[in-house]
This record gives sequence, structure tokens and C-alpha cells, in this order.
Amino acid sequence: MEKSDTSVATEVDPPPTYRLLLTCPFGLSPAHVSVNFDASFDRIPHPDTTLEESILQIWNQQIQENSSLYNGKKFRYGGHIVHDVGGSKQESSVCLHLGLTDYRTFVGTNLNPCWEKFLIPSEAMLFVDDSVRCQHTSSPLGNGAIVETTDKRILVLQRSYNVGEFPGHFVFPGGHSETEPVFIGISRRELNVRPTAFFYLKCNLESKEIQQLYSTAQDGYESTQLYTVSRGELKNMASRMPGCHRGGFALYEMMVETAKDI
Repeated sequence: MEKSDTSVATEVDPPPTYRLLLTCPFGLSPAHVSVNFDASFDRIPHPDTTLEESILQIWNQQIQENSSLYNGKKFRYGGHIVHDVGGSKQESSVCLHLGLTDYRTFVGTNLNPCWEKFLIPSEAMLFVDDSVRCQHTSSPLGNGAIVETTDKRILVLQRSYNVGEFPGHFVFPGGHSETEPVFIGISRRELNVRPTAFFYLKCNLESKEIQQLYSTAQDGYESTQLYTVSRGELKNMASRMPGCHRGGFALYEMMVETAKDI
């Protein structure tokens, strides 16, 4: 008599695309966010000279393909400290640790096929801060904003085919922000470990008015299209976003759920 096959196929969850480094679901006003800007948070060159030289090689390849690229300074994320006031999360403050890096180093590490070699192995990180693991990475701190219009739509930019991102540089003319931006946290994508700080704000314009502003925006060349979507549509779109922006959506959902309990 043959034995029956009792093995059961199990689904394997895909690896996470992001990690939430800092969550502020109550939203922190600018008065509760400070910066410690210090050279100690600058990138530390990797001791492998061949790996370091590959940064310039990749940069040179990129400027040959796109002559409009140029190097420039960028703020580098080096960690943070949270200060709780009387144990109240609503009255907490955050100090961001920022150093300097540059766009050339970002491109040379972000597009590097050996990008993981810039990380200190996880097994060596038992008793040190996670920011130390990334000390050889460029880690420029990006920024994204979940902007809500008066007709309850949320802005999403398309920068490449089938990829959406929350806008980081869409500037409203004076007087169109209904509320000041509140800081809701930092997400870091697992691929290339790029961190992004996220904010939330409401504007006093309808989505169609936003589209009109976008058509003449000074930095409109940085994207190919602007979407104004509902929260449900945003949830479906989030699966196609880069990891750090998926994390931004997770931070936004945490903020929305927290507001329900207040």
C-alpha cells in the first residue's frame, strides 16, 4: 500500500521592502523637531579602496549617459533621539542627527551592484546602533509629504513607469497650506537602505486646482505625472511604490488610526 503524500505547500511571505526607523503617529509640529548637525554623522569611507573607487566609476558612467547631472551636497541621516515629556507621546520631541554627503556618493552607492558591501554585517551589530551599520553608506535623507486636498484627495507623483512617490519638492504658492506640516516618521527601504522623512499636511485647494499648479510648477520636470487619489486608491498604488514610500504610506495609516482613538 502506497503512503499518501501528507506534505502541505506553504506560502512564503515576500521579504519586507522597508523598515520604519521612527514613528510619530500623533504628528510632531516643527517646534517639536530639532536637528543636531555635526561632522560626526558624515559618511565614513569604506576601508576597501577598490570598493570606494567603484563609487567614482559608477558616477562617471552616469554623467556620460546624462550630461545634466551634477554633484552637490546632501544631508545625511545618522540617527535620532526621541525625548518623551512626562511619558506623553503627544508631547514628545525628536532630534534628528544629520551630517553631510553628496549626490555623487549617493549615485555611486545607490546604483552600485555591490551596495550591500557598504553595510557592516548584521552579526557584528549586536551591541551597536543601527546607524553604525550604515556608516559607509551615503544615506541621504529624502523627504516626502502626504498632502490632502479639500476634496479628500492625496497627491502622488509618477517619476518612472508604474512607480508612484509622495511629493517631496512640490511647492505651493503662499497661503495655500491650510495646516503646517507635521512630522510623522522616517522610513528606510531595504534595497540600498535609503531613508526618507515623511510629513503630513492639508492644503486649502481642490485636486483640480492642484493639477493646474503642477502644470506650471518650477520643479515639474522631476516627475512625469501627478495623480490625485482617494485613500483606497492610494492603498492599491502603494504596492508599486519604492520601499521607503511604502513605509511612508504605513506611517500615514498609523497616523489616521491614531487620530480615531483621540
